[in-house]
Amino acid sequence: MHSLRAAATTVAPDAAVQLVDGLDTATSARLFDLACKPIPGGVNSTARATWSGWDPYPLFIASGSGSHLTDVDGNDYIDYLLGLGPMLLGHRPPRVTQAVVDFIQQRGTVFALPTADEAKLADKVIAAVPSVEQVRLCNTGTEAVLYATRLARAFTKRPKLIRFEGMYHGFSDQVYWSKHPDIAKAGPDAHPLPVPQGPGLPHGLDENLVILPWNDVDALAEAIQREGDAIAAVITEPVMCNTGCILPEPGYLEAMRELTARHGIVLLFDEVITGFRLGLGGAQVRLGIKPDLSVFAKGLGGGFPVAACGGRADIMALVAQGKVSMAGTYAANGIAIAAANAALDELATPGLFQKLDALADELRLGLDQVLRGAGLPAYVVGLGPLMQVWFAKEPIRNYRDAERHADQAMFRKWWEGMLARGVLFHPGAYENLFVSTAHTHADIAQTLAAATEVAAELARSA
Repeated sequence: MHSLRAAATTVAPDAAVQLVDGLDTATSARLFDLACKPIPGGVNSTARATWSGWDPYPLFIASGSGSHLTDVDGNDYIDYLLGLGPMLLGHRPPRVTQAVVDFIQQRGTVFALPTADEAKLADKVIAAVPSVEQVRLCNTGTEAVLYATRLARAFTKRPKLIRFEGMYHGFSDQVYWSKHPDIAKAGPDAHPLPVPQGPGLPHGLDENLVILPWNDVDALAEAIQREGDAIAAVITEPVMCNTGCILPEPGYLEAMRELTARHGIVLLFDEVITGFRLGLGGAQVRLGIKPDLSVFAKGLGGGFPVAACGGRADIMALVAQGKVSMAGTYAANGIAIAAANAALDELATPGLFQKLDALADELRLGLDQVLRGAGLPAYVVGLGPLMQVWFAKEPIRNYRDAERHADQAMFRKWWEGMLARGVLFHPGAYENLFVSTAHTHADIAQTLAAATEVAAELARSA
């Protein structure tokens, strides 16, 4: 599980220890040993840490091309990790790569002044996402969420946020609560208590958070009835992507939209993962829901760090008037703008998402058939090029269901078997498998062949 509560002191492994049986990763082990000396935990993001599943060490990557990665030991993998989502166009997409190289060589990087390219990008985002009337650019999803929640509070003149257990909206103090809490300490199912994701979060911030279970209309309606006059925004992923993949139940998002509109609450969609991935207009267009504010990041930049916060013009007017500051030295830097402009041009190619969906369906339905055919208590949940395998006997509709029913140990065995056969995704069951436009039918066929072997092994040992 991607959770700080499971963290322990990182001990660098002996170089002879292999990550999984049958795969030589000795060089990764040695490099991790060296990295642990200058870098706390040996890595620069929690998702790459030993306590997030990369135990006893993460793979060190030499290069990526298209749908494949090569590690420092020369192992080749079909990549469904995709940088945790940004590589929607695959690794080193030519159009994006060339646009960035050209911008750097011909123009520069950071000017602390605007370029005409910024408005071109904003126009493309607005054209793609009907709920966005104006948009500001920034660097990361965390930044975008910070600005969006500040805008919501300023616009409504209310202090509180509703957020849902099991979701991740960046690591700012105000929202880094109840991501993956210990449910024994998190209160009753229908009325969760705010739980800090780790130490160092100031006391008092929880007073402005209302934590709810996802996919529960009654819990949402009751909370809004109780505290609606104090609630500035409901922040949610339109598809739950940070506790595996959990789809909204029919009517849930529609009810959320109706309740927030009726009570003057800003509906804020976190489309950092789903934006530009589930279609050019993101999950909101695919699912037919129009939020008031949205944040985007991973699918926007073709692998480069760029994010956006946008929505209704009357809310964004607070930025135009200088009442709410959105600042940043690297916001709308030349590299990010060049990458995002090229990425959105690529994603606007006619038929691209239809082809991507068809390829992703081939993988999702194929994996589901393989797992069920082996007699395993497992199934695949997803939408378009976003999915995850659940090893569970029961349906999973929210975080607590996942905690109670998902077999994390079985997922680990599944991951090890697939990695040994050259198929890469995150070792944590609460992450996702991503499909890119660079994946091929041959990649899918090879993946399903590997899955068939692994599923048979799991069934024999069950």
